[in-house]
Amino acid sequence: MVQYESPGLDAAFAALADATRRGVVLHLGQADASISDLASRFGMTLTGMKKHVGVLEAAGIVATEKVGRVRRCRLGPRRMDEEAAWIARYRKAWDTRFRALDNVLEELTRRENDDGQPA
Repeated sequence: MVQYESPGLDAAFAALADATRRGVVLHLGQADASISDLASRFGMTLTGMKKHVGVLEAAGIVATEKVGRVRRCRLGPRRMDEEAAWIARYRKAWDTRFRALDNVLEELTRRENDDGQPA
């Protein structure tokens, strides 16, 4: 099996594989929040939310800062350009395959209409 070297890409996709973490990223896209706010919003314990935020922070998607006794979370410095490029390449490959399938279906439909019989 071929192994690709892209630890940042792997970490980001692993972090975003969880629905709660995707929800946290979506929420932080609207406004910064404390770990307590996030835990309350997602119906989780502080410990559970700290773990989720830790995974996102390790991937560079979220940044945290301690302000007094409160840990504030915000979107991190990572713009996810590498992930977007990977998705774009994958989408392009599927678009190519679907266009080829469309061409086959159009040809079969044309033959059926020309002959009056199924191809």
